Amino acid sequence: MTVAAVILCATPDVALVDAAGRPAVRRIVESAWAGGAVPIIVVAPDRDGLVANALAGSSAVLAEPAPPDGGPVGQIVRGATVAQSQVSETEGFLIWPARMTWVDPETVTSLLEGHGLRRNAVLRPSFEGEPGWPVLLPVQHLERFSRLPAAHMPDELIADLAVSGAAAEPIDLGDPGVSQDHSVPLDELPVYTGPPEPAGGPPPEWGASADTHFDESPEDSPLEGPALAPYGQAVDPEQ
Repeated sequence: MTVAAVILCATPDVALVDAAGRPAVRRIVESAWAGGAVPIIVVAPDRDGLVANALAGSSAVLAEPAPPDGGPVGQIVRGATVAQSQVSETEGFLIWPARMTWVDPETVTSLLEGHGLRRNAVLRPSFEGEPGWPVLLPVQHLERFSRLPAAHMPDELIADLAVSGAAAEPIDLGDPGVSQDHSVPLDELPVYTGPPEPAGGPPPEWGASADTHFDESPEDSPLEGPALAPYGQAVDPEQ
């Protein structure tokens, strides 16, 4: 089972904002990678190469954004298309706005486990009843998703999916990072508790604090990349 992470950065500043000592986009990539998402696609403008520098040594593919008139849905579909060019068997996509910097790797793992049990479900993590991100979009809903209004923002797009017949299924994962964005300092987040029950398979060790998985430096977990995908051109997975 292969589920990609599609990380959406509207501007380089969003990608590079400080997230507890790391560029936000780098921290998100590390969380997605540690949680089991493959491939990892970052959709971001990068005229000065600063986003690529932040991703150096990671497994991420940096994808040039789609034309802006396509709106958020166009950027999400752009990331999904690059993910499929990397791994043709990709079964789903974690739609991940770059402002959501504090998502725990266990949350990624739980969403992947949930997808393994409910392959047709659009899974949306929640914390204390508040819906959050990343949302797992199964590949079979991608064409339907691509037809949604270009003017709508990501939360509206998830609501549009429900109207079209693919309602998002909430899944409580006990992770404040799914609903608290980078405007909330890491040390001010509510306590990470983990899901009340595992999403599927043997239960992992729930209950670590939200920053437990980021104590090591990036050098402790060497990754590859980033590869670059100009708009309209897929990137060769062998490069």
